[in-house]
Amino acid sequence: MKRTPRDSDESVRRISRRAMFLGGTQLAFMGVLGLRMRFMQVDQADQFRMLAEENRINIRLIPPNRGLIFDRNGEVIAENEQNYRIVVVREDAGDVDATIARLAQLIELDADELERATKELKRRSPFVPVTVADRLAWKDLTVVAVNAPALPGVTPEVGLSRHYPLGSDFSHVVGYVGPVSDYDLSKLKNPDPLLQIPKFQIGKIGIETKLETNLRGRAGTSRIEVNSAGRVMRELERQDGIAGQDLQLSVDAMLQNFVQARMEGVSGAAVVMDTHNGDLLAIGSSPSFDPNKFVRGISVPDYRELTENTFRPLADKSVQGTYPPGSTFKMVTALAALEAGVISTDETVYCGGYKQLGNRRFHCWRRGGHGHVNLQKGIFQSCDVYFYEIAERVGIEKISEMARKLGLGTRHDLPMSAIAEGLTPTKAWKRANRDIGWLVGDTLNSGIGQGFVLASPLQLAVMAGRIASGRNVLPRLIKTVNGVETEIKGGEPLDINPNNLRAVRKAMASVSNYQRGTAYRSRIVADGYQMAGKTGTSQVRNITAAERARGVTRNRDLPWERRDHALFVAFAPVSAPRISCCVVVEHGGGGSTAAAPIARDIVLQAQFGGLPPLSAYPRSQRGTIQSMRENLNLREFSLPRDGRIRT
Repeated sequence: MKRTPRDSDESVRRISRRAMFLGGTQLAFMGVLGLRMRFMQVDQADQFRMLAEENRINIRLIPPNRGLIFDRNGEVIAENEQNYRIVVVREDAGDVDATIARLAQLIELDADELERATKELKRRSPFVPVTVADRLAWKDLTVVAVNAPALPGVTPEVGLSRHYPLGSDFSHVVGYVGPVSDYDLSKLKNPDPLLQIPKFQIGKIGIETKLETNLRGRAGTSRIEVNSAGRVMRELERQDGIAGQDLQLSVDAMLQNFVQARMEGVSGAAVVMDTHNGDLLAIGSSPSFDPNKFVRGISVPDYRELTENTFRPLADKSVQGTYPPGSTFKMVTALAALEAGVISTDETVYCGGYKQLGNRRFHCWRRGGHGHVNLQKGIFQSCDVYFYEIAERVGIEKISEMARKLGLGTRHDLPMSAIAEGLTPTKAWKRANRDIGWLVGDTLNSGIGQGFVLASPLQLAVMAGRIASGRNVLPRLIKTVNGVETEIKGGEPLDINPNNLRAVRKAMASVSNYQRGTAYRSRIVADGYQMAGKTGTSQVRNITAAERARGVTRNRDLPWERRDHALFVAFAPVSAPRISCCVVVEHGGGGSTAAAPIARDIVLQAQFGGLPPLSAYPRSQRGTIQSMRENLNLREFSLPRDGRIRT
């Protein structure tokens, strides 16, 4: 059918409207697209540039140098050494197993280390680098570097690892570092990003952990350009971190080495303190261990050897160990009685070998007794009955108060692990902890340093230092931080009558300088270097009435763990005290035979700043002393010493 002109015109109009609609729609779409392109290319250019750079630029943390630790003379105690290692990033490596297989063809990989690393790669986020080989030789590192294009995600690195050049001498004081563990991270609310770095080392015990924040420093950053395969092309920017603070200890490394060498073969501890400012000149625990083994990853046999050792080398007996102080506590009882006015220095007490209390006898160590005893004789002959009597007169409350005044029963503020508080018991303490009232017999036992009384070698050295100086000296271990002297705390005069302190000091001088003193064999004969002291023997077993009747078993006839502890406290020189010292030998027997000779040698070493002349010893002992010295494992130190104590 033929279309009319009118129909044709209508059809053209419809087509034109549709064309205009479609054209307008297309034009609007193109306009929106253009505006969007302008928005993305102009308005959001910086954001997309950043996103693009994030695909080709990585930011890595640069571990800071850990702070160094020195002794009082500048001898290095803890340092950093170069460590070559290989790390793998899972997201860059692709097929991790294939990559590690190729790596194993180039260098020898430890099976245990590789197994640990494989588990770590699966557990960690894919972008976190994991160490697969540590402490490599330089030639192995260069082999990996040369073959880098065939090892995607593998990076050879040069890092720093902790090293302790003096080995076991400072293991208990300084401690050691180790890789960050999950347990370490669980203790922190907002862990430092540094702790995510593979095998990053943090302090585990001792100063290394107590002053971790000071020693760690702050991380630096490095912006590196990588290609599409993740290979590092160049470093764009580097901002170095802030190194950790250097610490200088109050300890003299030469004296510390002598203490450790002199105590070799025994289980015990020794502490030497400057009575003027509280500086700890030596603080040793025996036996010790090599902290470098823990830094490198101690083997199971080596660790088992330490944990199964009867002498407990991992325990720091100088501050963690607490012992009944035995007769070294008698100066506390004496000063408490003198201050309370219940006894004078000249008043005597009769010792017939025991003190009767109800139906129980409290025995003196000397079976036949000491006869009439005054304060001086009571201390230099260590008469138990004398101190039973004055302890009963003064009472436990004043005895404990005096003990705390002299530094016992106090947790001293030092950056060391698990510092013990000790125990100076009171009536309230026993009621709260034993659910029973205090007995007079408890007071008698406490008066001679037995019963509930406990003290650490550190506390006993502080006690001796306060008696010697008459001042409230506080122990100090950190001498400077980044070269800035730390505050010397305490030092104010003790609230004790100076005349009473002089009387006790005079009696202590008789212990090692009077023929009938309990430590006369351990005397110093060099003029101006003489030592005052007090022996102590603390029982670790009960002696029954039947055993006393047939004769008390000698220590050497008992198993080691049932023998008495041997103690000795001292200060020197007598005329102008400058150092105090405490030596504890676990299960050593008598304080006069086991602890006093060691203390005498340490005190002489401290005063002379090195091995003293043989003329400082009694003539009859010089041959024995010379033989002993020849067997000591002493280090050689090149730095000058300033630790010599001069009168």
